[in-house]
Amino acid sequence: MSNIILTGDRPTGKLHIGHYVGSLKRRVELQNTGDYDDIFIMIADAQALTDNADNPEKVRQNIVEVALDYLSCGLDPNVSTIFIQSMVPQLTELSFYYMNLVTVSRLQRNPTVKAEIQMRNFETSIPVGFFTYPISQAADITAFKATVVPVGEDQMPMIEQTKEIVHKFNYVYGETLVDPKIMLPDNKACLRLPGTDGSAKMSKSLGNCIYLSDSEEDVRKKIMSMFTDPTHLRVEDPGHVEGNPVFIYLDAFCRDEHFAEFWPEYQNLQEVKDHYTRGGLGDVKVKKFLNNVMQSELAPIRERRAQWEKDIPAVYEILKKGSERAESVAAQTLAEVREAMKINYFDDMALIKEQAERYK
Repeated sequence: MSNIILTGDRPTGKLHIGHYVGSLKRRVELQNTGDYDDIFIMIADAQALTDNADNPEKVRQNIVEVALDYLSCGLDPNVSTIFIQSMVPQLTELSFYYMNLVTVSRLQRNPTVKAEIQMRNFETSIPVGFFTYPISQAADITAFKATVVPVGEDQMPMIEQTKEIVHKFNYVYGETLVDPKIMLPDNKACLRLPGTDGSAKMSKSLGNCIYLSDSEEDVRKKIMSMFTDPTHLRVEDPGHVEGNPVFIYLDAFCRDEHFAEFWPEYQNLQEVKDHYTRGGLGDVKVKKFLNNVMQSELAPIRERRAQWEKDIPAVYEILKKGSERAESVAAQTLAEVREAMKINYFDDMALIKEQAERYK
């Protein structure tokens, strides 16, 4: 069996460092291993429209923003197929067939769907498309026969739902779909990066993000104004590192070599944590170090983005070619699904012959 990756993002805004540490950085690393036969990276515009149907321009404008973020982080269109979801119509047809394999009550129990509905204040006014997007996601994954899906922790229930659909389809119609495996970030601090305001999750809608495309000055301002330990009022006060966004970011981004370059008073992060915990270390110093760490991580991303921004038509050409290839692959899977479901009427010559004999 081939080793295939499928992952992607909704184009509702520029990508932030939560996306980066949650899955994007890992995608680039996986791409560069050469261990995968195919890597499909999807810009999920159709999924984004499920809760932005009244604002299609928002989705339209952010297609290129997400593409630029992908390319600036190091995704290589010669290795990874970057495509736009709505340009692959087979995904919609697969979603329609999978809807018959999932109950309404099962969708209502999906923790990710419940959390997203609550966050958007949909209450009883839930768009059907949004409610069923776990089914759409299953279509995305299975269309490309993905064996691995790198995502953040919050997407685990979505992959579990996909696996249920795969098992049900294969049980009813015969072994056709590939059962995917979830791949979580290997750095535990990356499982859920909090917002700069201390919120449990970094979110575009909450405005508590550091974007991959932010300028050096914007990043500095956001870091220096970050929420820390509210009980750490004076430098000499003992501080708490657990649940402290500044230290969670350091867990996710800093390496021992950063200390030699930016803060030689310490050899590693544990020494900083110990000092902060016993008191005598101010938040400003820790934030300045975090800023240096983040700037070193984001600088090459900014540089690559600046180069791609000079040739936007080339970015769209990458998306066009990627979408054409993705459609070709999805079409093959759809043909296999239709055959398994016995709805390939015009391709089933045995059926036509049988019916012809029947009416002789």
